[in-house]
Amino acid sequence: MTKTALITGATSGIGQATAQLLAQHQINLIICGRRTERLQLLEKELSKKVKVHALTFDVRNKTEVFEKIASLPSEFQTIDILINNAGNAHGLAPFHQASLGDFEAMLDINVKGLIYVTKAICGQMVERKSGQIINLGSVAGKEVYPNGNVYCASKFAVDALNQALRIDLNAYGIRVGSVNPGMVATEFSEVRFKGDTERAKGVYEGYKALLAEDIARIILFMVQTPAHVNISDLSVFPTAQASATILNKS
Repeated sequence: MTKTALITGATSGIGQATAQLLAQHQINLIICGRRTERLQLLEKELSKKVKVHALTFDVRNKTEVFEKIASLPSEFQTIDILINNAGNAHGLAPFHQASLGDFEAMLDINVKGLIYVTKAICGQMVERKSGQIINLGSVAGKEVYPNGNVYCASKFAVDALNQALRIDLNAYGIRVGSVNPGMVATEFSEVRFKGDTERAKGVYEGYKALLAEDIARIILFMVQTPAHVNISDLSVFPTAQASATILNKS
């Protein structure tokens, strides 16, 4: 039976790469994001391979999350796989100098957004006693680094939620796992540095960073494992990276 996956943050980076790869493997898709034009282009591209439905909403908006998911047409209402990919970093400064607005944005997107989307979907998985939830964490959720403060805190929260969900949903046969990447060359740094492309580019110079497609392949592997197998917690670095703070640049 063909499965359906819902992916948040599908308009770029890991989310987009994952949508494209899952479509190649005949998994129907609900692609979600804030940028309508990008979603429409991706929907048009992937509709040539599988059934695709686009939902435009901001994961920070609780009302919008629940209304949009409830509005899904009947053929997309059964969600077999939830990929909580939406997330952002804002700023990189010592706690006392950083923006309170940046703190709130990271907690709203990375933590509350994940909670809203999961809450809107996991009930149907419980009723069916089947489903899979994959959360995109970060090595920043395993160890803190200088000036990471609230971003790290938000990803530690994702790690805790991943563990708690796995326990709470265990009795219903629902698989819950996370992927925690190190340095991935996406729009991440450009967002963190508020459009400073030169500074963002420098983050990935001098070594070979992970690509969005690398993480997408890991997610596909998690999806394709047999139902009795759950990849609960996987961390992945580029070869040049040994930890959150140790990076071998040439």
